[in-house]
Parts: sequence; C-alpha cells; structure tokens
Amino acid sequence: MILRAPKEIGALIRDRRSKMHLSQHDLARKVRVSRAWIIALEQGKPTVQLGLVLQTLRELGIALHVGVEASGRSDDGIDIDAIVDSPRRNRNPRSP
Repeated sequence: MILRAPKEIGALIRDRRSKMHLSQHDLARKVRVSRAWIIALEQGKPTVQLGLVLQTLRELGIALHVGVEASGRSDDGIDIDAIVDSPRRNRNPRSP
C-alpha cells in the first residue's frame, strides 16, 4: 500500500484500530497520548509528532516500509535512464 498524505495515514490507523475493536480512548492509553491526539492523527493533521505516529503504528501492528519511487529523472536533474544505458551503448559498438 502506498500512502502519500497524512489523511491516508490517518485513515489507515482508524481502519486498523476499528478492526482491532479498540476505542480511540483505548489506543490513546496504549500510546500514552490524549484521545484528542488520536482524533487529530486519524483526521490527518500534518503536524502530529512523528515519533508518536511510529509508536501508534507499532501498537497497531502496522509495519512501515519506505522506498524510493522509480522515475526516469531524479529531482536534481540527473537522468537515471541515460546513466544506466550509457555502459550498454559502449559495450555494443556499432557495426559499419
């Protein structure tokens, strides 16, 4: 599952909490935060503390896997495809 926005993370947490039959109060107690903080997290508030988000994910048994999205160009203007293709072109000299 790819999540790109705080609201998507909040929805995942709310869904998992509900499936585990935990109330917001119960989850808040486990994470040692207020119920208001859980509500803000589930609503996708972008300023929640990352460490507490990670702790909440852990309490819910949600593993976090991070990766870099594949694209032809990186943000610094380097063309990855050209770099990869360069040695291939040099290995296969053109026949006259």
